Amino acid sequence: MLETTKQILSDLIAFPTVSVDSNLDMIAYLAARLKDCGAKVEIFHDETGKKANLFATLGPEVDGGIVLSGHSDVVPVTDQDWTTDPFVMHERDGRLYGRGTCDMKGFIAAAVAMAPHFAQRVTDTPVHFAFTYDEETGCIGAGHLVEALKERNITPRLAIIGEPTSMRIIEGHKGCFEYSTRFQGLEGHGSAPDLGVNAVEYAARYVSRLLELKAKLTTMVPASSRFEPPWTTVNVGAIHGGSVHNVIAPKAQVDWEMRPVQASDASFVKEALKAYCEDELLPAMRKIYPDAQIDTEVVGEVAGLIPEDDNEARKLLMELTGANGADLVPFGTEAGLFQSMGMDVVVCGPGSIEQAHKADEFIALDQLADCLKLLEKLGDTLSKN
Repeated sequence: MLETTKQILSDLIAFPTVSVDSNLDMIAYLAARLKDCGAKVEIFHDETGKKANLFATLGPEVDGGIVLSGHSDVVPVTDQDWTTDPFVMHERDGRLYGRGTCDMKGFIAAAVAMAPHFAQRVTDTPVHFAFTYDEETGCIGAGHLVEALKERNITPRLAIIGEPTSMRIIEGHKGCFEYSTRFQGLEGHGSAPDLGVNAVEYAARYVSRLLELKAKLTTMVPASSRFEPPWTTVNVGAIHGGSVHNVIAPKAQVDWEMRPVQASDASFVKEALKAYCEDELLPAMRKIYPDAQIDTEVVGEVAGLIPEDDNEARKLLMELTGANGADLVPFGTEAGLFQSMGMDVVVCGPGSIEQAHKADEFIALDQLADCLKLLEKLGDTLSKN
């Protein structure tokens, strides 16, 4: 089975499914392989028609069952110093190299390779495959897929999100909320600053307020938080604006994110920023230029995976792997979206997050082998239910 998985992974790596590009060829490939195993396959296109989610089911069309989920998109390789072609899989020293090998086409390849096993062994419980688009840019595809499943009253019971965790069982992670805040001021000559509205300066004041809120969040740690760090974090990723030294910048943009440990923290930050803009920044800007604007685009607001005392998916994987417990991670996944449907969810997949998004991304063969063993045991267990 490992050789089959390697071949499938090689095929998947050859699809350059960077988030800005189409994933349709990869989705068509996966659909064909799953249909060959007898799966019922549905493909849900986005509004552009250039991207799609895949949802496939082996077994009876009844409530319950388990979802094996992964995202099809990968991050760009631009400006990365790869030693081999990132979209041609290379094997050396017990590792498979290529963009997406660990994040997260390795899990997808393993799940599809095991589909014939599920088809043969599991007859009474549905096994679902969910492969999404645009996870790397805000979990957009998974959000659309969840809505489509709700409309069809498809209600799986459990879900495994195969992000790279080195096959550790992960039961929780913070949310990931990403924003772009844009400032529209009034251009002018740098020698007459009172006659213009410098968007860069107001962006700087906005960032200063963000940093104040960032510090405040460190004092708002929930007593039960097991995250590291245990508080909601804020990060300013980029500031864009201005052109030359002596021109008042008319436009600026701040790209920022927060990773909430609780929903109330996200509300606190957003309400504080809204009040700051409405009460201080905008009045000062519009005193000079009435058409001044501050607008915030929601790039993505992806809910975290909330650790639950009773989690059937965690219990099942602990039994299958012999693990003594489950962990939390700082990075985000699509897991919270599936949890919002009422599923018990864990994140568990081959490869290390330390390799994700880097040049010469790789997955170790022993990690793929461990994943295949887990999926085989899963099929055997489901066949007994």
